[in-house]
Parts: sequence; C-alpha cells; structure tokens
Amino acid sequence: MSAAHLPKVAGIDSPVPAPAHTSSPLLGRLSPPGEPGAHPGTPVPGVRLTADQDQLTSWISDLTALHELTERLAGTATLKDALREVLCAGGALVGARRGVAALAPGDGLGPATVVGLGLGPAELGVLETVPLPAAPEEAPAEEIHTDLCREPGIGPRHREVSLRLGFGASYALRLSAGAAGRLGSALWFYDGPAEPAERQRHLAGLYCRHAAEHLALLLELDRGRTTVAALRDELLPARLPRVPGVRLAVRHLPAAGGGGDWYDALPLPEGALGLSVGGVSGGGTSAVAAMGRLRTSLRAYAVMEGEDPVAVLSDLELLLRLTEPARSATALFAYAEPASRKIAVAGAGHCPPLVVGERRVEYVETSLSAPLGMLSCWEAPSVELRALPGETLLLYTDGLLHRTGDPVDRAFARLHAAAASAPAPVRDDPAQLVEHVLHALRPDDRREPHPTEDVVLLAARFD
Repeated sequence: MSAAHLPKVAGIDSPVPAPAHTSSPLLGRLSPPGEPGAHPGTPVPGVRLTADQDQLTSWISDLTALHELTERLAGTATLKDALREVLCAGGALVGARRGVAALAPGDGLGPATVVGLGLGPAELGVLETVPLPAAPEEAPAEEIHTDLCREPGIGPRHREVSLRLGFGASYALRLSAGAAGRLGSALWFYDGPAEPAERQRHLAGLYCRHAAEHLALLLELDRGRTTVAALRDELLPARLPRVPGVRLAVRHLPAAGGGGDWYDALPLPEGALGLSVGGVSGGGTSAVAAMGRLRTSLRAYAVMEGEDPVAVLSDLELLLRLTEPARSATALFAYAEPASRKIAVAGAGHCPPLVVGERRVEYVETSLSAPLGMLSCWEAPSVELRALPGETLLLYTDGLLHRTGDPVDRAFARLHAAAASAPAPVRDDPAQLVEHVLHALRPDDRREPHPTEDVVLLAARFD
C-alpha cells in the first residue's frame, strides 16, 4: 500500500456505527443537546433539532456497543480468556483484525501472560524479539504509529518484524487499574498505514479502563488460587507408597478456590496398610490448613491403633471438637492386611467404598454415622471384608458424586455402573480403572474451568 497520501482512518468491521454528523460524538466530552456550546454557529431551530437528534442517536449507539462489549468481558473467568476478549473488543472498536495483549503486573509478582488475536505461536514468538522502546513504568498510556514502514523513529528490528508480519500501522493502550497499578498493555495492528479516529480511540480508552479493573480482580483471584494450590500440594502426599501385595493409584481434582478433601496411604507395622479419604467443611486456605492438620493427626492415630479403625476415627473426632469447634468433617479409614487381603473399614458420614472385581461390583455397607464434630461423642462399628485376588477397593469423596449433577441415589448408581463397565484389562490396572471411572462420570468436566468441589478417587488393588 502506498504511503504517498495521508494515512487513512481505520475502520475494519467496526460494530460501532459512524455518527451522522461531521463532529465526533465523544462520550463525556460533548455538551448535552440544548446546552450552550453544543453546536457552534447561529442556531437554526429545525437544523439544530435534527443535529441534536443525530448526536443523541450516536451517543446511544456508542453506549450500547460499550455495554455489550463489557457484558461479554464480565463473562470471562480466567486471565487468558479476559485478555482475548479485550483484544477482540478493542479490535472491533478501533478497526483492527490482529493484535497482542501482554499481562506483566508492575509489582513483578506475575503471572506473565501473552495472548494474540489473529496471530499464531510463531508470529507471537517473532514479536517477542522486538525490544521495548521504554520501561514498563515509562510507557505512554497511548501510542500510535500510523506507518510502521516509513515513520521516523521506528527501530530497525521493529521495522523488520513489521514488514515480515505485514503490519502497516499499530495502536497501543496501557492497561492500568487503581491500586493494582500497571497490569500490561494491548496492541492492535493494521494491514496498511492507518490511524484510528478520535471517536474510536475514545471508545477504546473507555473500554480498556473498565477492562483493566476486571483484569485486576481476575489477577487477585488467580494469585489466591495459586497460593492455595501450593499449600494443598505441600499438605497432601507427593507420591503413594509401595506396599507388597497392593497396587495403588489416586486422582485428585481440586476445587478452584481450595477445598478441604484429603487422601492418604500409610504403610503400617507388620506389612499392613492404612487408607483414608475425607474432607473438612468450608473452603479456601483455612479449609486447606484444617485438612492438613486432620490428615497429619489421623496418620499418628493410625500408627498407634490402626488395626482398630473405630478408635482411629474416635480420636480424630475428639481432636476436631477440641481444636476446630466450628468445623465438621467426614472421614473413612481402612486398615488392610495385604498378605491375607483382610480389610477393616470405618466411616464417619462418608460415602461407602466400592469393591470392584471380576465376580462382583458392590458397595461396602458401612454403618450410618454422623460426620465428625456433629455429635458430642462419635462412635460407629467397623465393617470387615476379605478381598479376592485381583479385586480393587475404591475410596472416594462426595465431590465425585456431586460433580455428576445427579441426585445422590442416581449418582451412586452411575458410579456402580461405571466401575462394572470397566473391561478386564482396565480392572487389572488401578490407574486405568480410576481414569475409566472419572471419564464415565464426568465426560464434560473440562467445560467447568473453576469447579467448586474437590474430587478424590483412591484405588487399592489386591494381588
């Protein structure tokens, strides 16, 4: 495209309709119709009324467009999705079909995130080789380059990349929000020499100021989730133990805000194995911390009197009432002797385990009991069973049932059917069996980016 003439005004597929008058109706800058200064010159009643109506129509159109775009932005729940929406909306407002948004919080705590609009990974990689003209804190709030190939002051590498990727012009806005300060920037590219009109720039600026506040909230949530995830990972087993006669597998799908579910597998004296799953009430960092305290205490009680699961849970219940009076918890503890495949199970308000084998798929009928912390004194009888060679004991938390979205009785039936439908090779491998059950119960779970409940599924196969 030749640059001999003046740069054109960008307007590629913009959803914001052009005003019917010659002056740009910038929101917040124009006087309301009828006030002095709204239109220069000698007022002519008929002409003035028509101009005021046109101006009001343009204002309404601008407000409607901004409202629709901000509503779409409010529906995003992750930083990457929000940045993509900012690029799409901004590109529509300024008339650009390609762009890049970079999140780099000024406090240096991250996370650093880059997303593109109409640009692939290779093109984004090329853009990262362009040196920044200024430090982040010194970057202007708005930057326009109307002709990247001929405009003076453009660096050689910047010009080389622009020619390579076919960029003729660019328009950038800084993303800053209140106390959060600088968050990053959004940059849009035109295919040829171009420049957004003043009205387009004003609308894009209004939108990006709102978008920055939304990004600041998502950034705070993201950092909170990262902190909770790091704490949870430190409090749960990094790996499962190896115990002769038993093969173990586990899947833990944590809640976005931090849930209080736990799992554990603990080698005990004389070749025994303690298995436990459970969960504390509440969510967030406090629930995760309480979960860590209970799980650690349960390990100690299991070492001292693990052969009596009722005693283990009774001790845990007493500890909970003394140290966590405002919380309740569900728990299930199983004491297994792999050599004889003998298992003793006790539960406190928890879902019954499921035995999966070639000849049977059935729930272990543990006694009904209240969760820990709900009664002045907890005690319920344990249940003993003997697993057949090749059978697997599945322990899980109620989040597995809740994520199905079905009533409890139907969720139990679905879990039983999922385990029963596992082919023989899948039943022989506890890791494959866990994956099979999860996929059968939650085939569309990927559509839920921020689940509200933990899911734990622990499998122990007895050889």
